[in-house]
Amino acid sequence: MNFDYSRLRGKIKEVFGTEENFAKALGIGRVSLSQRLNNILEFSQREMLKSCELLGLGYDEISDYFFCKMSSETRTK
Repeated sequence: MNFDYSRLRGKIKEVFGTEENFAKALGIGRVSLSQRLNNILEFSQREMLKSCELLGLGYDEISDYFFCKMSSETRTK
């Protein structure tokens, strides 16, 4: 199952400016973050929790940022 991380990407850009800056703060490489955002690898629970802390999100928002199913409309964009 693929997830739509567009909202997460937007928050990353808003808070950190670049995905590379966010990846460093998260403690993973730029390529590793890219693989997660492109549904090649999955985010671990620890990565999701730390991401929330870094991005100023409440834990109750995890599903809004990490579990948005990719619709067929999203896939065609």
